[in-house]
Amino acid sequence: QVRTVESGGDLVQPGGSLKLSCVVSGIIFNRFVVNWYRQAPGKQRELVASVGADGCTNYIGSVKGRFTISRDNAKNAVWLQMNNLEPGDTAVYYCNSNRWLRGIKYDYWGQGTQVTVSS
Repeated sequence: QVRTVESGGDLVQPGGSLKLSCVVSGIIFNRFVVNWYRQAPGKQRELVASVGADGCTNYIGSVKGRFTISRDNAKNAVWLQMNNLEPGDTAVYYCNSNRWLRGIKYDYWGQGTQVTVSS
């Protein structure tokens, strides 16, 4: 059974920092791409950052230079370090892991963690 657990969301003032954690159990973690998505009220879910099985990272433009995604395969964990937070970063953040194997997509999601940026 696959289990994805996120943590680290909180209320923070503009300009502050948070570090989100995601631990995934029940998969061969080092074969999976891991993504952080976010969804703000009334908006569609958007992909924020990705880290591939090879360690390559990608970010949406609005978080480049402020957010850093990293992974530790030995711990089945991914983190999202978020600095210089803005009110526009307020959202529920979701950890997603996925891979394609023999034409089948294996896609797993966590329950989400709330990040609120407000003074």
